[in-house]
Amino acid sequence: MSSASAVPNVPSPPQVIHSCPACSHWLPDGTLACPDCRALTYGQYLSQLAFEAQQLEQQQKWNEARAVWQIALTWLPGDTQQAMGIAQHVAQIDARLKAAEDQKAKWSKRLGPFAPVALFLLKIKSFLFLIFKLKFLLSFFAFFAIYWALFGFQFAAGFTVCILIHEMGHYIAVRRRGLKADMPFFLPGMGAYVRWYGQGVSREDLAAIALAGPLFGLTSALACFAIFWGTHLPLFLVLAYTAAWLNLINLIPLLGLDGAQAVYALSQMQRALLSVTCLVFFGLTLGPTLSTDNVQWVFLVVGLALLWKVFTRDVPETGDLKSFAYFQSLVIALGALLVYTYPLVSRIQQ
Repeated sequence: MSSASAVPNVPSPPQVIHSCPACSHWLPDGTLACPDCRALTYGQYLSQLAFEAQQLEQQQKWNEARAVWQIALTWLPGDTQQAMGIAQHVAQIDARLKAAEDQKAKWSKRLGPFAPVALFLLKIKSFLFLIFKLKFLLSFFAFFAIYWALFGFQFAAGFTVCILIHEMGHYIAVRRRGLKADMPFFLPGMGAYVRWYGQGVSREDLAAIALAGPLFGLTSALACFAIFWGTHLPLFLVLAYTAAWLNLINLIPLLGLDGAQAVYALSQMQRALLSVTCLVFFGLTLGPTLSTDNVQWVFLVVGLALLWKVFTRDVPETGDLKSFAYFQSLVIALGALLVYTYPLVSRIQQ
């Protein structure tokens, strides 16, 4: 069987399977299809390879796509319809590549001594197309420019980097699980998002990917606070407070926010405990006069949203303890940082 490591972005080969995924029949090493039910032994891995090859084809990367299809053939019995279909598809890619080479040779012959100039112009066009295709960079600088105009260069730079760190948490978590992900796309006034591709992701992995953003966001907030502690520059205190506030908001389990994905792995009791934690924070920050401000309302909103999720139909039979501990730790850490920094920020504003 061919190794996937030689081709970029291809999932790593799976562990050897000795039990048929369909009928549980014991399979010796190297069995590609069950002799009893004819189910493909590595059907899930083949689906991942097919998805990656199709993505490469959409990007017009025909050589890379062909290599992925060739890897898929090594995980299929040669007499199956799937193998014959892939072989035919590879032949079509070969024909396409040959036609492109013939066309290139034809134009090189026609252009004669001007062929290198034409090739150079074509490369420039491809380079410009690549630049415009990098929506990550364009959206990043557009996001930065807007906040620069609104709040000044220093805050815009720090704020944009904090958002980037949050989104890279999602990106890294996705890539660590062998899944495909795009670089973050920034939306001024709304934050940013990472588009990723995966099928059959478990609730636990979905929660880990969702919570990785707030975890990295917490790290950026703590880093800003540490810089403030060492330099006493108010900018970094404001950035620490803002990052903590935004990442706590992201834990609301609604509207496609990170919390909405994370709660899928939590039981009713776990959701209720998270809600109680937020409401306790809300109560502790009310003060003797029962006055309210933005900090306290964040805890109330997150707590009530989690309480509502206790009674929805998406509750699993058993919750994941690790996901609950992850979520609870983020609520406590972000909440504590927010409560600590808010009075300091208020004094600066006065």
